[in-house]
Amino acid sequence: MKTQKLGRGLDALLGEIDEAYENEGSQRDVILEIPLKDIRPNPFQPRKSFDETALQELADSIKEDGLLQPVVVTEDIDGYVLIAGERRFRASKLAKLKEIRAIVLNSDEQKMRQFALIENIQREDLNSIELAQAYHELIKLHEITHEELSSMIHKSRTHITNTLRLLQLSAKTQKALAEKKISAGHAKVLIGLDEKEQQLFVDSIVGQKLSVREVEALIKSKKQESQPQSKEKSPAVSLDLQKLKSRLNELDFNCKTSQNKVTFEFNSQEEIEDFLTYFE
Repeated sequence: MKTQKLGRGLDALLGEIDEAYENEGSQRDVILEIPLKDIRPNPFQPRKSFDETALQELADSIKEDGLLQPVVVTEDIDGYVLIAGERRFRASKLAKLKEIRAIVLNSDEQKMRQFALIENIQREDLNSIELAQAYHELIKLHEITHEELSSMIHKSRTHITNTLRLLQLSAKTQKALAEKKISAGHAKVLIGLDEKEQQLFVDSIVGQKLSVREVEALIKSKKQESQPQSKEKSPAVSLDLQKLKSRLNELDFNCKTSQNKVTFEFNSQEEIEDFLTYFE
C-alpha cells in the first residue's frame, strides 16, 4: 500500500509543533515536568553526531537561565518519546537536571519520523551525510520524486540529487565527510571510485591538505594511466579494385567499389546461389 503523500507540503508538520509552542499556556496542550529518565530519544532522529562544545554551552545556559523552550514529546507505553528538541534534551542531561518541561502531543510513528526529519532539515545544520540520509528517508517514507521533495522542503532538485549521491560513497568515506576531515566538494569527486581508491584519496586529502581541484587532477591522471594505450594504426593502403570490378561485371554480378571495399547487390536468391557456385 502506497503511503499517502503530503498534499500541503512538509511545512505543515512543523506548523503543528509551532502551534503547540505558541499555545503552551493554554488548556489545549498538556505541559508536564517529566523526569529525563522517562524520555527516550526519537528513533527516527537523523542527526547522529552533536557538537559537544555547543552542547556544553547550551547546558551552561540552561543551568543559568533555565530551559526557555520546552521539548516536545509523545506518550509511549513505558514513558515518553522525544519528537522535537534533541539538543535541549541532551544539554539538560549534561546540566544534570532531573526533570524537563515538555509539551505532550498525540503522535503516531509516521509523524514522529516526519517531525524528526523535517525539524532537522529546516532548523539545524546536519552534516552532508545526515542530510542525505534524511532526504532518502523522506523519499522512501512518502514514495516521492526528487522534484516533489524539492517543492516540499524548498530546496533545489539539483541540491537534493547531488546530496543523495553522497550515499554512494563507502562507509569510511562517509565517516570522513561527517567528521569534516574532507569537504563535500572532495566527496563529490570521489563518487564512482571503488572503496580502496576512495580510502587512498581520503588519506591523501587529509595528509597532504589537497584541494578539490588537486584531487580532480589526480583522479583524471589516474584514469588516463589506467586506459589501455591505443595501438598506432598502420598507414592506409589504397587498393586498385578496378580489375576485380571489371571481372565481376563480366560475370554479370552487380557490384560497386569504394575505399578498398567491394559491395555486391543481389536482386534474387537465385543470383546469390549462382554467386556461391564460384566458391565450390
